[in-house]
Amino acid sequence: MNYAEFYKQSIDDPQAFWGKQAELISWHRPYKQVLDNSNPPFSKWFVGGETNLCFNAVDRWVETQGDKPALIAISTETNSEKVYSFRELQREVERMAAIMKSLGVGKGDRVLIYMPMIAEACFAMLACARIGAIHSVVFGGFASNSLATRIADAQPKLVVSVDAGSRGGKRVPYKPLLDAAIELSEYKPNRVLLVDRGLVPMEWVTGRDVDYAAARTQHMDAQVPVTWLESNEASYILYTSGTTGRPKGVQRDVGGHAVALAASMKHIYCGKAGETYFSSSDIGWVVGHSYIIYGPLITGMATIMYEGLPIAPDPGIWWSIVEKYKVTRMFTAPTAIRVLKKYPTEFMHKYDLSSLKTLYLAGEPLDETTSHWVSSELGVPVIDNYWQTETGWPILTIVKGIEDLPTKLGSPGIPVYGYKVKILNEATGEECGANEKGVVVIEGPLPPGCMQTVYGDDDRFAKTYWNNFANKQVYSTFDWGIRDADGYYFILGRTDDVINVAGHRLGTREIEESISSHSNVAEVAVVGVEDKLKGQVAVAFVILKNAANVNSAESKLAMEKEIMAVVDKHLGALARPARVHFVTLLPKTRSGKLLRRSLQAICEGRDPGDLTTIEDPSSLEQIRLVMQG
Repeated sequence: MNYAEFYKQSIDDPQAFWGKQAELISWHRPYKQVLDNSNPPFSKWFVGGETNLCFNAVDRWVETQGDKPALIAISTETNSEKVYSFRELQREVERMAAIMKSLGVGKGDRVLIYMPMIAEACFAMLACARIGAIHSVVFGGFASNSLATRIADAQPKLVVSVDAGSRGGKRVPYKPLLDAAIELSEYKPNRVLLVDRGLVPMEWVTGRDVDYAAARTQHMDAQVPVTWLESNEASYILYTSGTTGRPKGVQRDVGGHAVALAASMKHIYCGKAGETYFSSSDIGWVVGHSYIIYGPLITGMATIMYEGLPIAPDPGIWWSIVEKYKVTRMFTAPTAIRVLKKYPTEFMHKYDLSSLKTLYLAGEPLDETTSHWVSSELGVPVIDNYWQTETGWPILTIVKGIEDLPTKLGSPGIPVYGYKVKILNEATGEECGANEKGVVVIEGPLPPGCMQTVYGDDDRFAKTYWNNFANKQVYSTFDWGIRDADGYYFILGRTDDVINVAGHRLGTREIEESISSHSNVAEVAVVGVEDKLKGQVAVAFVILKNAANVNSAESKLAMEKEIMAVVDKHLGALARPARVHFVTLLPKTRSGKLLRRSLQAICEGRDPGDLTTIEDPSSLEQIRLVMQG
């Protein structure tokens, strides 16, 4: 079957299509109905079926893969490395589950996990899944205020955390941030379970804080049976990054989630039991949920949890891991590849990378230079994919497991099976023609594995995502895009990252693409800045490939004019930035996302806001100095 036929079947007959995909997981009780879409946009998948994520990720592999690697926990920060077989992982998860139960956690209770990339974080997530608790993992970089809002919204019975994490050799204390967050939150969790890594001293709160090591000793022989859940019961809450005000908790189900991940691992990532998968993300983000913990393990693959930088102890660290554990599939972000590209290729080529079959990149637009470089150096295909926290798995990509279609630079690909993707005109709601810019939407019902609702707020789910067009109920991605004549999609940036110049709406991504085409531009960020005359103007911040010849006021002005001329040529004078500033760093989160709102705030003389996830604070200081100069 070619991909066009495969995709058509998923759209024309979702009941039969997803019924077939459901065979990829184990069911305790068969489902009665594949899809119930009687109350849109709240669709239900595999109604009446009972299953369990932990059983599918761990228990079902113990008999056939029991002594094979399941979890490989590597920390270059603490120089530690430990491999857990499926059997050993099952025992650790049961111990963690027993501890949780002893602390009063049961089915439907929320457990907030605030941890770095260590094995115990994986145990905690799987233990929640095992006993039917709902986990909410909060990225370890969040400060107390952000953490407090998530505690207040999820109202967890238990928080699982640590003394500290480490990044670039610098200790990052978690416990003081957690204590402050609990103090700030109107809701107080009953207990806090703490993994003491011995990195920084901790102040223990008597009667609330529990030492994980001591509790584990008490439950070494625990056997905790799986709690079977109806397919549509909640598995986890994950708060979308960058939310303002009350956080928006993406709620995921059990059965649909398991089926979607199992199918994606087979068809998109081409993973097989017994192989090794390496995603360099963090469990605080959706990639970490889907493709560090659940997806690979559900497939019977070993999965790598990595704590550390891609360049320490040297820029060959990731490639050494690929060689040692014979990684077959690797998933990272373009930003990480751009970082590694700055170093000599000998760090890559001194390792045997013959096990690696494909590199997958997502999280931000993939530029031609980065894609070509890494594909050439590794000698493997590079596959872009586009998706969101809300969907949990890819919306657009090349589904290599069905048909090895060609890729197009700048495009993540074509719609993935199950997703009815359209480009709609923002004003009229009509479908756009080829190469006509519009809003990327998905017609309901969303396929399995996508968000069920906003936790605790069904109205917000419907209003935020489904009611953006007057005469149509469609899911909005809030991204601009175009579809070319061949059906390939190109993402042009957020609909809320638009610049309104004298009544004309311009996407920042379009201007960035134009500037990036200049031969001396390595990286660029464009933001809209308030202007009394025009409402807003575009301001660009550029990192040059070769800045040696642009070190005087005259040479900078000449380069600025060159770049403006490029934009004039591609997009017209209306899109020309009011200023082009040259910097050596752009402010980004640790997951590689540009902090556009912070950039904009500094340009407008405002407070840049919560910067707890920023990779390098000096990048913003550089922006301040440039704006002052």
